[in-house]
Parts: sequence; C-alpha cells; structure tokens
Amino acid sequence: MKYDYLIVGAGISGLTAARIIAENNKRVIIVDKRSHIGGNCFDYKNEYGIIIQKYGPHIFHTNDKQVWDFLNKFTEFNNYEHRVIAKVKGIEVFLPINIETMERLYTREFNKESMSEFLKNMRIELKEIKNSRDFALSQIGEELYELFFKNYTKKQWGVYPENLGTEVLKRIPLRFNRDTRYFSDKYQGIPKNGYSYMFENMADNKNIEIVLNKDYRDIINDIKFDKMIYSAPLDSFFDYKFGRLEYRSLKFELKTFDFEYFQNSAVVNYPNDFDYTRITEFKRFYFQKTQKTTICYEYPQKEGEPYYPIPNNKNIELKNKYLKEANKLKSIIFIGRLGLYEYLNMDMAVKKTFLCLDKTNI
Repeated sequence: MKYDYLIVGAGISGLTAARIIAENNKRVIIVDKRSHIGGNCFDYKNEYGIIIQKYGPHIFHTNDKQVWDFLNKFTEFNNYEHRVIAKVKGIEVFLPINIETMERLYTREFNKESMSEFLKNMRIELKEIKNSRDFALSQIGEELYELFFKNYTKKQWGVYPENLGTEVLKRIPLRFNRDTRYFSDKYQGIPKNGYSYMFENMADNKNIEIVLNKDYRDIINDIKFDKMIYSAPLDSFFDYKFGRLEYRSLKFELKTFDFEYFQNSAVVNYPNDFDYTRITEFKRFYFQKTQKTTICYEYPQKEGEPYYPIPNNKNIELKNKYLKEANKLKSIIFIGRLGLYEYLNMDMAVKKTFLCLDKTNI
C-alpha cells in the first residue's frame, strides 16, 4: 500500500499532524519505537485504578482557542487548575512567586504596591542580561533567586542558571496578586479519561495506520510514501554529522501508600533538599477518589530518553546547523520538541504543527 505521508513519532505533534492530514482524505502511516502512542504525554491506570502519567506531570494550558477547540473534539477536559507548592525554609509556599508566597516567606502583609517596592529594593541592576541567572537577579534579587531557582536549576538541568539561556527562567512568571495558580491561561485542564484516551480518539480514522515498537529506519525501505513528517530527535535524522545535541533526561520512582493523600498539592517542588526535584501525586489531576495514592519522585539525569533540549549557546548553534540542512529537504517536515529541538509546551507543539502544515499543500 502507498501512503501520502510517513510520520515518525506518535507523540502529540505526530498525532496532530496525522489527524489533520487524514481529515484531508490523505493516507498516513505513523511509526514509533515505543510500545504506545502519545509520546511523553502517555498515561495509564495502575493496579489500583489510579491514572499515572508515565513520563511525569503534564497539565494542558493555552490561550489559543484554535488549539483548545481542536483537542476538545477528541476528549472532554476537566477543570483542573495547577498549583505548585515549593518547600523552602521548612515551609510550603506557592510558585510562581506571588503575594501569598511573599507573605508566608516574610511573615508580613503585602499588597501589589508594597510587594513591588520590596522587590525593587532586592533587584540587581545589570547592564546586560546574558543568561537565566542574570534574568532572575534582575527580577527578584539574589535572596529569592537562591531560595527558589539556583539549586533547582542545577538539579534539573545539570548546570547552574548562568549556563542556560534566559528562556529557561523566563517561563516562570512573577505575580503581584494573589493568584496561586501556576498557569494563568484562559483554557486549562486535563483530559477527564486521560491523555491516552484523547490520543486514541485522534488516531481513530480510517486513513491512519500505526506501527509501534519499530524504528522507522528499519522499515522505511518497505514503505511507499510521498512525504515524511519527522518528530524524532533532529540530530539523529542527520546521523549526528555535526555532533550530538544535548538533552536532559528523567528517572521516575513510583510509590503507593495506604492512605488517601500524600501531600497538599498535585506537585510539590524541592528546590534545595534531596536529589529529586519534585513529587507528583497523580490522583489530584483527575479528582480521583481512592483509598490509596500513588506518588512519583522525579530525578533529573544526563543519560536516558531525551526530554528537555538544553538551551545553551553551543546547542543553539548546533541546532541551527541542523535546521539549515532540514530546510533543504522539501519532502520532509520537522515538527515537535525533538524535531525542532525546542522546549515546547503541549499547546505550542500542536500550534506549531498547524503552522507547519499550513505551509504545505496537503
């Protein structure tokens, strides 16, 4: 059989591309080396009926109505709003930093004006913002930077913030109000029945065929197709001819306890203590009522599955070399966090896939 498109990778980007193409009455075959679809957003029910996100917490949020409406065709989202607690100085405070956070830290009252004045006196003026450390110091000063971000970044990325581009800490807002939500986007939630249910519905089309447990290189000569959409690692496609792009990986440790809840929020960060960065209590995402709870300890590491592109000067330069080569290939489209070597949230992965396909005559 001949296909119009071969899609490499069955994550959120690959499945979005497949669905759009299939709805344009084109035949698609998706190949993924994993045993499941959904990429790092994959989830499943464990033996206690608790939905587990296998590759760490994924909370959907967007301000883009087109993206929101597209995904809502395949699932109903709950109204979960993400709140992150950080344990610092032996107390629990909210992230991002907001008035509530400041009041718990400094045991005094704040309002918008007094918090602004307080931080104004803490900020460090710099002539040039070169990295994430510079950005943080210019916004919140050294005390809060060291308390929340210095050591957490070292654990998460393997380097201190001065060795990372500004985009890493720019992702975390600073709020001069009492909004304790981690995200302020208009549309937020998690698929009521899990991400895997949503992905199965996305793939449920007569024009979509899926092959799992296969590296596309092993079967590419056996497949007839016109164009390829590639969402696997960018450097791998070119056989690492310019060198390897760097990623941070993760190790997850699950534990189940015989009580209803383990912690006061779905995610609790540990910026300065322990080897793990955070603990996730999954049942809180789905409002599940069970007498047991399963939690996940998250340990960043250098080796393993590629999760986070590392945005330093060396990698950005290398990425641009690969993308220059990619742009020469008219019958291959590169998408997704891995295919573009870009730290994309789920909504941006979907949106960028829309934009890539808009440029192509499907």
